[in-house]
Amino acid sequence: MKIVILGAGVVGVTSAYYLAKAGHEVTVVDRQPGPALETSYANAGEISPGYASPWAAPGIPVKAVKWMFMKHAPLVIRPTFDPATLRWLAGMLRNCTAARYAVNKGRMVRLAEYSRDCLAALRAETGIAYDHRTQGTLQLFRSQSQLDAIGKDVEVLRADGVPFEVLDPAGCVAAEPGLAQARDRIVGGLRLPGDETGDCFKFTNALHRMCEQLGVTFRFNTGIRRLRQQGDRVAAVETTAGDFTADIFVTSLGSYAPALLRPLGLDLPVYPVKGYSITVPIVDESRAPVSTVLDETYKIAITRLGDRIRVGGMAEIARFQLDLPPARQATLEHSVEDLFGGAGDQSQATFWTGLRPMTPDSTPVIGKTRIGNLFINGGHGTLGWTMACGSGRVLADLVSGRRPDIESADLALSRYG
Repeated sequence: MKIVILGAGVVGVTSAYYLAKAGHEVTVVDRQPGPALETSYANAGEISPGYASPWAAPGIPVKAVKWMFMKHAPLVIRPTFDPATLRWLAGMLRNCTAARYAVNKGRMVRLAEYSRDCLAALRAETGIAYDHRTQGTLQLFRSQSQLDAIGKDVEVLRADGVPFEVLDPAGCVAAEPGLAQARDRIVGGLRLPGDETGDCFKFTNALHRMCEQLGVTFRFNTGIRRLRQQGDRVAAVETTAGDFTADIFVTSLGSYAPALLRPLGLDLPVYPVKGYSITVPIVDESRAPVSTVLDETYKIAITRLGDRIRVGGMAEIARFQLDLPPARQATLEHSVEDLFGGAGDQSQATFWTGLRPMTPDSTPVIGKTRIGNLFINGGHGTLGWTMACGSGRVLADLVSGRRPDIESADLALSRYG
């Protein structure tokens, strides 16, 4: 079949790869001059299936109020209380129950674990290189209350057979020797030895080249205007380079997908939650992280990417604003310097922001819509890199009329009624 994919981030490009491998004729359309130049460009870099947890969880509303008064707050809400913001926040609050948390986390871990397996298979088959490491992820706790609260997550990990270790401060330093200087600020940690790290931008660009070898056509510098519907199908996508027709259309436009789908009567509950990162060159190897450390207090990930440290995190409710406030950079610098002081040269740090496409239940939307030939692969939030390969494979199976290797019915847009 002839397939048009809208969006060339990591999710769009992995979708193109698996669809091309399945024998389809694929065209990818994106407004940027190349792949992975928006949300996929400088994310935190961790591939952490075991930490695939919903943002909506019991206790989060109370924590959110406390965070708003922290100097280095993991959550920032700007005064942009438009109807879309209020509606999304209300949907997230409805998911802050123990029952919904368990359901949401279960399906997130299911997809994330499958995605890691797909990535490993792709790496073994192609030899793709992207500064990857397979040395696990360490979630670091600075207070006893944080450590005491991991019970629910450990239950899910155990039920899904995900290897994990609960560590004391000495164990944390043994896993990440660079933490030795911060040992007195560590209460303990939860380590997942099976997690990985890697540069999402490098991966997506390398896979883009492999897609071209498989016959995928990429149309960059092409703005997407609207989907033209005819009956119960999409007839074409109108762009700045003319119309594109296809048998199947796939939207992987991240935070911008809802605006494209709304005129078709499709309500995709995705909100642009803003995140930030800095990338710092390593100047002292002995002080640097060896893999990914999640600073639970500030909700920040500190990841080793080759000769660089990527520090990413925070959640800002600010619609589509893409400014770079110095206060956000200061929070990222504070976290990495407090734990891995002197490892990187902060004077050479590059500062970046991206919009994470978040659903109220933190689970992506993958599958067919009620419009016959229109599919969605989006809404991955902070886990686009973690879930990309699995999502692309599931989508390719659904489009090709095959049953995916994992349960996928509860990933469709129809779950929102």
